[in-house]
Amino acid sequence: MKLHNVKSHLWVFVNALIDNPAFDSQTKETLTTRQGSFGSKCELSSDFLKKVEKSGVIENVLSWADFKLSKELKKTDGSKKSRISGIPKLEDANEAGGKDSDKCTLILTEGDSAKALAMSGIAVVGRDYYGVFPLRGKLLNVREANHKQIMDNAEIQHIKQILGLQHGKQYESTKGLRYGHLMIMTDQDHDGSHIKGLLINFIHSFWPSLLKVPSFLVEFITPIIKATRGQTTKSFYTMPEYEEWRKNLGASASSWTIKYYKGLGTSTAKEGRKYFEDIIDHKKDFVWVDDQDGNHIELAFSKKRIADRKQWLTNFQPGTYIDQREKQVKYSDFINKELILFSMADLQRSIPSMVDGLKPGQRKILFCSFKRNFVKEAKVAQFSGYVSEHSAYHHGEQSLASTIIGMAQNFVGSNNINLMSPNGQFGTRAQGGKDAASPRYIFTKLSNITRSIFPKDDDILLNYLNEDGQSIEPTWYMPILPMVLVNGSEGIGTGWSTYIPNYNPRDIVANVRRLLNEESTVPMHPWYRGFKGSIEKTVNTKVAGSTYTVTGIIEVVDNTTLRITELPIRRWTQDYKDFLESLAPDPKNKDKVTFIEDVTSQGDNEDVYIQLKLSEANVNVAKEEGLVKKFKLTTTIGTTNMHLFDSDGKIRKYDTPEQILEEFFQLRLEFYCKRKEALLKNIKLDLKKLENKVRFIRCVVDNEIIVNNRKRADLFLELRHKNFDPFPKKKKKAEPTAVGAIEEEENEESPETAAGVDPSDYEYLLSMSIGTLTLEKIQELNAEKQKLVDDVVELMNTSPKSLWLKDLDAFEKELDVLDQMDLAEEVQREKRIKEGKKGGSKAAPKKQPKKAAPIKLESSTEDNAAEPVVAKRGAQQKKAPKKAPVDEEEVDMPSLKDRLAAFNINDSSPPDHSAMETETTEQPAQKKGRGKKPAAAAVKPKAPAARKRAPTQGGKATQKKIDEMLKVTEDNTSSALSPEKKVRKMRPSPFNKKSGSILQRGSTAASASSETIAEASPPSGSSEEPVAAAKPRRTARATKKHVYISESDPEDEVVELSDDSDFDLDADSD
Repeated sequence: MKLHNVKSHLWVFVNALIDNPAFDSQTKETLTTRQGSFGSKCELSSDFLKKVEKSGVIENVLSWADFKLSKELKKTDGSKKSRISGIPKLEDANEAGGKDSDKCTLILTEGDSAKALAMSGIAVVGRDYYGVFPLRGKLLNVREANHKQIMDNAEIQHIKQILGLQHGKQYESTKGLRYGHLMIMTDQDHDGSHIKGLLINFIHSFWPSLLKVPSFLVEFITPIIKATRGQTTKSFYTMPEYEEWRKNLGASASSWTIKYYKGLGTSTAKEGRKYFEDIIDHKKDFVWVDDQDGNHIELAFSKKRIADRKQWLTNFQPGTYIDQREKQVKYSDFINKELILFSMADLQRSIPSMVDGLKPGQRKILFCSFKRNFVKEAKVAQFSGYVSEHSAYHHGEQSLASTIIGMAQNFVGSNNINLMSPNGQFGTRAQGGKDAASPRYIFTKLSNITRSIFPKDDDILLNYLNEDGQSIEPTWYMPILPMVLVNGSEGIGTGWSTYIPNYNPRDIVANVRRLLNEESTVPMHPWYRGFKGSIEKTVNTKVAGSTYTVTGIIEVVDNTTLRITELPIRRWTQDYKDFLESLAPDPKNKDKVTFIEDVTSQGDNEDVYIQLKLSEANVNVAKEEGLVKKFKLTTTIGTTNMHLFDSDGKIRKYDTPEQILEEFFQLRLEFYCKRKEALLKNIKLDLKKLENKVRFIRCVVDNEIIVNNRKRADLFLELRHKNFDPFPKKKKKAEPTAVGAIEEEENEESPETAAGVDPSDYEYLLSMSIGTLTLEKIQELNAEKQKLVDDVVELMNTSPKSLWLKDLDAFEKELDVLDQMDLAEEVQREKRIKEGKKGGSKAAPKKQPKKAAPIKLESSTEDNAAEPVVAKRGAQQKKAPKKAPVDEEEVDMPSLKDRLAAFNINDSSPPDHSAMETETTEQPAQKKGRGKKPAAAAVKPKAPAARKRAPTQGGKATQKKIDEMLKVTEDNTSSALSPEKKVRKMRPSPFNKKSGSILQRGSTAASASSETIAEASPPSGSSEEPVAAAKPRRTARATKKHVYISESDPEDEVVELSDDSDFDLDADSD
């Protein structure tokens, strides 16, 4: 709706006196004077506005808008015709649009895989009266969509054309349609229910009369779970129905094999045909009872009913489901018993628990990390597959990978404590994490601090869920402090949304200590790790909770320069730079009015350092308006919308962080009491087990129990008769076997079981090796026993509060390590920024001593320079100096015999790593010279131009070392013909194209190692030794080592010597 649309329905006559009026013509029909020059202002009274409201103009405008909308929508109407074309993937019924069209059924499926299943079933019932059309995901909620969204939605237009629907028409029957029935065939999960609801909402919004036509709208149901035992198969169409069956079955449920049908694509073609053979059992009609049905549909999908929707969800009772034995489903029952399950699941996926601060997906990731003991890194893509397999995750693995990445992010504005480790590019504050690399490229594992937050001793106390026949994550974890305050949270679900800022973990720990000492808590304020700006509380008395103003940092450098060193939380660097560039000059638009003359940046992805160049007048204008306001360096965050699930699974609103902490405190303290009891119980069991072991060994040593030449069944019975305590292996709770799950091998009934003794009862005794049946072992076990006794005494004297304080101390030690790492990184970043501000171009001339030219190397190695070893090296140093070592690994290697002749393999002198640093640049000088043009070689590569990376002071020391090495090289190369030349007579080496061969370096290094650089010899088995560097700058680049390895080198030496290599040894793994 635009202004001119209203003006066309309303005339307002104003009698006014205008100063110096101007008109568009002599007839004075249109006033052209600007409003600001009228000399007066027309202010309409509230009484006048009320009269306008009562005049009916609003109704007229809305009626006109509806008419225009209907006119536009009618352009896409369908019609009753026998054949239609231009709709992709439609499988039209043969009789659709004909005289028997009212007998035809259009099956709308959830995706192409569901269409394939439907087509398998149609082979049974025939194509004459059944058509199929696949939907692409979820349908648009037309009740809240605008006109353009509806017109642009291809699926809605296709459904209208396929069915022959006409906009605005009242249908008393289906005679005028191409299909008499619309069948919805979706997955039986929560998202499938949502798609059904959106289709019902679509029909109800435009053609409510169609829902009242009997049997027009039907659903096709398929099992979500099948339980099989022998030849018996039971199908379940809802999860609550299955859970109730399994609960009633008890221990005997373990004899059933369970298969979970995630979607229609899980069913085979054979099963699809079976479904349609029994189509009467799988088809259910939707029934309109009264206007309450329409009211419930609006309740679920209308924005106007948000408050009612909250109440609807609050009244939800777990275990609610539709009885699938009924052949008809009322629309109200569908909304209240099936769609509500989706709404609750959507809410749980969007809003975390107050107890552990996690959403279900995050909890599954943490569960699998603990289960796997995830201390060795793995690719995110691989780990997401592991989580999906072991935690019954039923959604896309890409979503799971995104969640893992989010849990590992640690840039400013993300997590205060990242539970997963970000080994790779997991996103930065430049784009708010959107610049993270693909999951198949990055690695992760548990952060070192995670287990100090979620102690392992609490694992046995948690309530683990069961899904698809396997034990999965608990209802919630029990951390030592409320993580929802540490890392914050935000999300939008059905009916509710939530936003919780981050808080300082040290402030939370301090308040926990106060509560343990029975003191009052101190108010906490939002805090973000690494944020250097300010967060100040603002006065807000209208609503419960607080509002905070987050401000970045901007300072005046001089009369024309401003510097920005921090941005507000969640204002990402790249977006802010785009904003600044909109104020700066645009070369393509010279007429653009600009406020900033130039924008430069010295920061990186973590730090903000932006300098703005303005005119002095504009600087004064910005000061008057306020620098922070002018450059949009403030945002607001609040605690007015903190919704969380409490420990009972009910959604609740919290007004302050202290309120969350106090509720968490009581629950956590209760768990410390449970932990103490569980630990005491376990230690006492261990004590009893040790006592039994000591007694058993004594009986064997004293020949009271004979182990040799006896049946196990008889031995088990004797142990029982002698009153040894049985310690059977822990068995899983009786539960159905999940199809595809890893199961323990099932054994036939053993003789021991037949004799009334479980074989695992005394396995802890009989599994002891014969070497432990000694008196020394008895003494060792007694010492262990005494230690356990001491542990029991210590634990009994420790209060639950002391256990908590001990955990807090351990956590703070890990937090100290984290803070130290952050401090070291901050120092390095500041150093880099300061170096960047000096200007790189001024430093280059200081680092150009011509001593670095490789004159001596070329002349001294003239006699030994066989073939053009490095003729092109000098030209390539500017282009790609890193590529030379890579090529050398790919060429044919000389034989082992020749290499042994060139190198002393038994030399065990320690390696000279400093010499290795100069190794890669040795070859250019050797190639360039060939003894012909040493002077030109001395000037050729302006090597020092790129010497920013190395300190200037290292040049002389490095050159001295090179000269010493060259002297040794000259002596050795002149004494005898190198084995390399012998090899070249038989076969030229491709190494010569870019650098010297391995044999040349090996022979030279082997000779030199016995005298001048004896202490720098490589490890035994190495065939390589750095000779000399053409450019001293290389000696300072410890991160650019290149190590050449022979076939005889052990792999551990490769790792040791090339840890900082430019090579990507794992490149092929991706």
